Amino acid sequence: MSEAFDKLKELLKSQGSLSNDDVEKVTGELGTITDDEKMWLESEKLKLEKDATDTISMDQYLAALGTLDSAEEGSDEWKKADEIVTKYESGG
Repeated sequence: MSEAFDKLKELLKSQGSLSNDDVEKVTGELGTITDDEKMWLESEKLKLEKDATDTISMDQYLAALGTLDSAEEGSDEWKKADEIVTKYESGG
């Protein structure tokens, strides 16, 4: 592994994300990184972003399904439940 890659991994871990400016600055100072290193960094960055988003639990999903069955369609309560169901079913 390159010195630049190690530094970028540290930045990603400490900041939770990497900007293009971060990558350009580090590679400008310490040299380029390989394509494999770039792919690993991008993969980890996407993983951290996905983990940072709110996830819907099975209990929340089931409660929302119940709300969809009982609430009047189009009401605020129904719309909130529909958003939860849609997000859960889309893998979010």
